[in-house]
Amino acid sequence: MNHWREAPVLVRALDTYDPQGAQAIVEEIFALWPGAAQLGRDTRVTIKPNLLMRRAPERATTTHPVIVGAVVAALRRRGVERITIADSPGGPYTQGALKGIYQSAGMTALGEELLNYDVTWQRCPAPTGGLVGEFNLITPVAQADVVIDVAKMKTHGMTTLSGGVKNLFGCVPGLQKPQLHYQYPQSDAFCQMLVDLALTVGPALTIVDGVVAMEGNGPSGGEPRQVGYLVGSTSPFAADLVLAHMMDLPVEGIATLVHGRERGLVPGDVGELKLLGDPCPVFHDFKRPASRALDFTDHMPGVVRPLAKLVQRFTRPRPVIRRDKCVGCGKCAESCPAHTIEIVEGKAVIHYDKCISCFCCHEMCPFQFIDMGRGLLPRGRS
Repeated sequence: MNHWREAPVLVRALDTYDPQGAQAIVEEIFALWPGAAQLGRDTRVTIKPNLLMRRAPERATTTHPVIVGAVVAALRRRGVERITIADSPGGPYTQGALKGIYQSAGMTALGEELLNYDVTWQRCPAPTGGLVGEFNLITPVAQADVVIDVAKMKTHGMTTLSGGVKNLFGCVPGLQKPQLHYQYPQSDAFCQMLVDLALTVGPALTIVDGVVAMEGNGPSGGEPRQVGYLVGSTSPFAADLVLAHMMDLPVEGIATLVHGRERGLVPGDVGELKLLGDPCPVFHDFKRPASRALDFTDHMPGVVRPLAKLVQRFTRPRPVIRRDKCVGCGKCAESCPAHTIEIVEGKAVIHYDKCISCFCCHEMCPFQFIDMGRGLLPRGRS
């Protein structure tokens, strides 16, 4: 992964999911990558899209197949034959779950021979000096010569921004992801872990699908938002800094960028990057997730910040189940790292005494019946 000073970012307008237009822009992004010249027939390339859950592409939860297909076409033009599309979505990492998600997300149209069904994983050491010593990574990522990160431009209830860095969390197999949530329950530590993970995976290219993004209560419960751009770089951190600028999100509220800056992986301001392509727009009305919209303490004077933090500790964002609509499918309980959700009389119940407000349940509810609430945190259950 290139240092940000060596990693220009291409911002290019693309109003619709036009395959020819997408392929032309992806070719421009490949031109940013010196390693593209070394690609060959036997290079093992894994494309890592965002395939969070079973959703149709127009819902803007997953990376659009046209963008993934453009990456496949660019690789084939360079003679690459060993191409795999792989992700470990939310929930169990099984062949059956993968098949359903590939179908829903439109990936099967790209060719079954490209899709990963190997549900094994391998232990990989992380670079020294970080928070995490090693990660379990899905085998297609662990064994790849090259990983191409094909993310979706979205807001996120816990990390504020879901882009190139957060997308790599899907390299961790299945229900081991909630285990990491439980191990690093606070957003700051969780984002430090994500930085370690990005450095471990080391994607050669990051391409972000922002043709139709997601705003509001992402990464699954938000609303599609027409943005009309692709963003590409050899650095997922540089790409994410541009996304934050476009979404008008303060860098100080995105811990992956804060910790990336501390490690010298990204500058503090988008003006320090080398931007190519079209003028970079700013969408000042981009909706933030409810869990972040009221997080005001970092902008308060230092003398009163501790008191504000104490107040916020007891009024922190929390998931709230719409019990009148809940169907008791159990996906929320399955994904809860703290095991604080159970199904009682056909309805999901959250025991707030153990809730860590990671919003995995909100993220994985297939019906979007879990909201992000705020107020005095109950001691009992929902």
